Amino acid sequence: MPAHIHHDPLRVEFVFPDGSRYVTAFDTLPNQLLVAELIAGFPELVHPHGTIAARGTAAQYATGLRRMVRWLADEGFTGGMSDLTRPLLLRYWLAASIYRADMARALLRAAHQTSGTLAPDVVRFLNGRPNKVRPKTTPLQPYTEAEWQRITDALRSVVRQSWADHQRAVAAAEAGQDPRVGGVTPANVAHELMEYGPMSTRALTASVGCTRFSVELVGRAQIQDALYPSGKIAAAYRMLLGVYTGVVPDGIAGLGLGDVMWSGDASVLLDYIKGRRGPESVNLTGRPVRLIERWLEHSALLRRHADEDVREELWLRLRQPSGRERRTSGYTISGPAKFKVNQSAQKSGLAAQLGLVDDAGKPLLLHMSRIRTTYVNTLSRKGWTGNTAIDPNHTTAVEGDRYLTAQTPAQMDAVETIIEESQSDVLRRALPPVVLTLDAAARAAVDLPAVAADLGVSDGALAELLGGERDVFTASCKDQLAGLHGPAGKPCPARPWVCLLCPLAVFMPRHAPNLLRLRAYFARQYRQMTTAQFVAVFGPYADRLDRDILPAFPAAVLEQAAASVTDTDEEVPVRPEEMTV
Repeated sequence: MPAHIHHDPLRVEFVFPDGSRYVTAFDTLPNQLLVAELIAGFPELVHPHGTIAARGTAAQYATGLRRMVRWLADEGFTGGMSDLTRPLLLRYWLAASIYRADMARALLRAAHQTSGTLAPDVVRFLNGRPNKVRPKTTPLQPYTEAEWQRITDALRSVVRQSWADHQRAVAAAEAGQDPRVGGVTPANVAHELMEYGPMSTRALTASVGCTRFSVELVGRAQIQDALYPSGKIAAAYRMLLGVYTGVVPDGIAGLGLGDVMWSGDASVLLDYIKGRRGPESVNLTGRPVRLIERWLEHSALLRRHADEDVREELWLRLRQPSGRERRTSGYTISGPAKFKVNQSAQKSGLAAQLGLVDDAGKPLLLHMSRIRTTYVNTLSRKGWTGNTAIDPNHTTAVEGDRYLTAQTPAQMDAVETIIEESQSDVLRRALPPVVLTLDAAARAAVDLPAVAADLGVSDGALAELLGGERDVFTASCKDQLAGLHGPAGKPCPARPWVCLLCPLAVFMPRHAPNLLRLRAYFARQYRQMTTAQFVAVFGPYADRLDRDILPAFPAAVLEQAAASVTDTDEEVPVRPEEMTV
């Protein structure tokens, strides 16, 4: 569901893809005429037409509108959009921050699309170059491989340890009895907490009728932490799910039980909301499925005691009492919404518990968005071909800039080497083929030094070329050990058609029969392959053969060579998997 809005002259209600709403009013602002005109442009700013696709963005635009209207009123402006002038807007943009100035431009453009009331020179001014340049943001860098491994191992360790503690606490609670009858023991306290839900020391002592000291002595806090997952444990599960799946942080944080659809015993269809796009889904198998199963078991007891309004949240957590709750000894069971999704590890105490450090030995900040960046970066090095975007929601430019950046100087060198080799290969392919007719070969015998210099070979090598000693299937090779298509110093392993684009190949009349046999092989492959397949595999070679090489030979040579072509695979040195049907 795309974001949309409802508005009257002085009130706006935004409805977002995840079902959330943002309602704001502008009735206290001065210059209600200008306010009403600007509000009418909000539909043009809502996704997919504009950038408003989340509550936070809508709030920023509402604040930007208020600030602009108040500033104009302070300057004595009381008219509508048709009365705005370039000098007045320029003064506001110079006085405002870059982001407020950009929002003002967007608001005015959107309102003008609706009403068309801005003066023509103001419209040109809006569409002109910004007076302030927005600073470039630095994309999040992926964690290094060593940091990624440490994060993964640490999160797994927290999950395993908390689950083991939970199992022991549940077993003790099931073996315990009412502490009013059996006394205050660890098992009996666990039994009480499991039966009646989480309680503070004050509440437990009042319920059981014992002293505070006896409750604390048996470890009430530790038992309760083991029975009911805290925000720290919930954050560990959520971050590990991000490590396993790469789902966006707000998508993971907003999951409910209804978003986890089991499609068998070992696979899950996970529906989530991506704030800027709306509903999305991913099919999970293996480790993420086992992790979700484990969390559902781990949080089942807490879910049993949760209120109806939060029971369907996937990431329930036990929140410690604060303020009035502390005075009344109350605990709150809530979802992750109280935490900003990228601060949960720090605020819950998980980061401090893990004690992770980066490769330089400094404390390592756990960031859900950076975890996603690292996941996509890792995926790019595990069989991705580069033909399409890894995530269909991204353009290839976004993925290249934000996710697929090289991590180390060695990787940067490798990437640059690949680029240099590819550019050299493109330049080599652009060179015209070397074709020697009978007349050219005769002149070569006379002008031996000059021809040798043109071909880049020695006198002896030229004699071998002309005499056929350096022949391969389709040409003569200037240097089979040059290493263009294989290891230097080893015989060239290239397939016969590769010679058609090789700068070391020299084509002479005696090669015409094999060139025609290769042309017939291309024709047979074209008949059994799709056009896209043929162009990808044989297209450049067939084009060079038909366009540049064969037309260089006299027609009589080609006619005589064609008489020996039988149009079968036996004529061409191909492997079994390369044969035509």
